[in-house]
Amino acid sequence: MSSTTLHHSPQGELSKGHKKVIFASSLGTVFEWYDFYLYGSLAAIIAKQFFSGVNETTGFIFALLAFAAGFAVRPFGAAFFGSLGDRIGRKYTFLVTIVLMGLSTFIVGILPSYASIGIAAPIILIVLRLAQGLALGGEYGGAATYVAEHAPNGKRGLYTSFIQTTATLGLFLSLLVILGCRLSLGTEAFEAWGWRIPFLVSIVLLGVSVWIRLQLSESPLFQQMKAEGKGSKQPFRDSVKGGNLKLMLLVLLGATAGQAVVWYGGQFYSLFFLTQTLKVDGTTANLYIAAALALATPFFIFFGWLSDKIGRKKIILAGCLLAAVTYFPIFKGLTHFANPAIEEARQSSPAVVHADPSKCSFQFDPIGKKVFTNSCDIAAAALAKAGIPYEVQPAASGSLAAIRIGESEVSAYEGAGLSKDDAKAKSTAFAADLKAALTAAGYPEKADPARINKAGTLFLLWLLVIYVTMVYGPIAAYLVELFPTRIRYTSMSLPYHIGNGWFGGFLPTISFALVAATGNMYYGLWYPIGIAVMTLVIGGLFLRETKDVDITQ
Repeated sequence: MSSTTLHHSPQGELSKGHKKVIFASSLGTVFEWYDFYLYGSLAAIIAKQFFSGVNETTGFIFALLAFAAGFAVRPFGAAFFGSLGDRIGRKYTFLVTIVLMGLSTFIVGILPSYASIGIAAPIILIVLRLAQGLALGGEYGGAATYVAEHAPNGKRGLYTSFIQTTATLGLFLSLLVILGCRLSLGTEAFEAWGWRIPFLVSIVLLGVSVWIRLQLSESPLFQQMKAEGKGSKQPFRDSVKGGNLKLMLLVLLGATAGQAVVWYGGQFYSLFFLTQTLKVDGTTANLYIAAALALATPFFIFFGWLSDKIGRKKIILAGCLLAAVTYFPIFKGLTHFANPAIEEARQSSPAVVHADPSKCSFQFDPIGKKVFTNSCDIAAAALAKAGIPYEVQPAASGSLAAIRIGESEVSAYEGAGLSKDDAKAKSTAFAADLKAALTAAGYPEKADPARINKAGTLFLLWLLVIYVTMVYGPIAAYLVELFPTRIRYTSMSLPYHIGNGWFGGFLPTISFALVAATGNMYYGLWYPIGIAVMTLVIGGLFLRETKDVDITQ
């Protein structure tokens, strides 16, 4: 095992040795984020492979929930590995988290599908997601703390911003591998078995990452703290006491929650919106996201550098404000540029479900066994599955639900009491009538590639990622500077991972459910907007600027 002796240069610049270990830390984190993001990028295919025993809408929501499960346990990983890192060191914690993450990802690649082993498949998948989440919960705080404790004063924002690029670069790498497999194998083969290749490749990345982590030296501030006997014996307990607990809560609500929803709104919900709502081909949508990320990634470093000059807080809060003000016009613009046929059809022939409101259900079945048989649910489910925005208008009590699309009207049917053959016949006839009405009104089954405004779509996706760089570029330095060395790893990791794991990680699931419940394709945006406004107010009023603090204490 090798290590490097590190010293600051007289001018306060990082030495060659410092740059080497910071690069090694950042590169290892890229690989770890690659592992974690594979699942999010392949959620639709994984839903078919592991949740095929439920209906399509429920299956996709389940797939998003399994993705979110990895985020749900991140705070627990932060507590466990953060405490470990504050007690025994940043370096050794790195090794544990990367191995746990890499092995969990590799096993997903060899896990049999629902068709092969039944209910055991989704159970094992979610267990693996939980293991990944625990590992990632310990990873980020260690990487951010490690880099910040090596950086000279006045440059922590710049140097920790390289860690901030790793999440986007990891996603970018996963998209490139997925696209390469899609294009080389073809869509049919990729969805049948080729989707496993990106997961299997992670074993190679794991080997490289472990080798890189073995080259790291321990943080000099941690070594100094241990030598002086100032370390905490129980970092978690010390982190959740008194004033430090209050500070962590303020950091959660006034910084990381808003940062999280802007991040996941710009990088994940935008992809879900393109593929699930606007019906853009998956390969095309991934290419646009990858291009936007490539063009915007340098701005992580720019805003990290800028935060050393003007402060972290104002840049993060400005990103939250811009997202809250512009999300609706940006996502409406994506519809206009990526699938204008939906916009045109909606304007000329809006879809309206006329039904008895008391008969309309919230159609999320957590065990996949409930059958929605009343006419309102049948009508709403058909439109949601087709990706058609609609609104529900009240009709007379007990009346049969009907869908009006422009001048056409399609009556639904009551499914209760029908035999299996009669139900199938009714469903087939209803689906055919609805498809004919939607086609006549100009609603597309898929986005027409020839009509996509490439420049407009790319610009709006790039703008969403620019907001991500504003809130995310300075956040690592900001969190490190808010807490003392003896409990820094634990104290910064907890609010970061609760914010990103819960507020951010559940964004796709919550937003998708809101859209499915209301029929309004933009309604899910109210969730990230509300959280961003909360952060803007609390952070603006109760958190201090930190760029000039001394972190050696």
